[in-house]
Amino acid sequence: MNMHKTAGGGFKDAPVEAARSFRILMNAMARPGSISQLDAIEPPDPLSPAAGTALLTLADPTTPVFLAGAADTETARNWVAFHIGAPIIEPSDLRSFAGRGRPPGEVFAVGAWADLRGHLEALPIGRPDYPDRSATLIADLPTIANSGAKLSGPGIRAIEALSLPETEVFQENNARFPLGFDVFFTSGSLVAALPRSTRVEAA
Repeated sequence: MNMHKTAGGGFKDAPVEAARSFRILMNAMARPGSISQLDAIEPPDPLSPAAGTALLTLADPTTPVFLAGAADTETARNWVAFHIGAPIIEPSDLRSFAGRGRPPGEVFAVGAWADLRGHLEALPIGRPDYPDRSATLIADLPTIANSGAKLSGPGIRAIEALSLPETEVFQENNARFPLGFDVFFTSGSLVAALPRSTRVEAA
């Protein structure tokens, strides 16, 4: 293990930076479609600064982390282990967290949207008695902009626009509310959120 690479890329002033990052992320989730700056750390490639900061802020040793596709590198696994202490789960483990035979558990799934897309059906979406025990996605995109799909619902005064990678999957996710998954979209140092309660219409 390269300890220098593993130990680097964390908060320099953890109490201050974690609190600030948490406020930014909660504000993004409360105001779907709004775009904010989130770049407190430099995580290992290929995670973007915003994706790494979001994961470091929200995950803890009790929340399993799924690194999808290209994000699943030895360096990224070592970084999660060193800074978060969260267990890394394999694709084959995902369905065991989806509530089959026991209360579902929260999972953080991180990676490029194209890599996460093929695992959506295996991610936990909660149950009527545990709707909050579901997956939170941190999905890296090439760009984020206030254009494209139209968003409406809680936290949006009229209609907001966000450059989603697709629309149908998020329409289906909203139709399951209060079940479903929540998403933080990241690109470079930018972050926006799409909670399951948000209605999505094609542009």
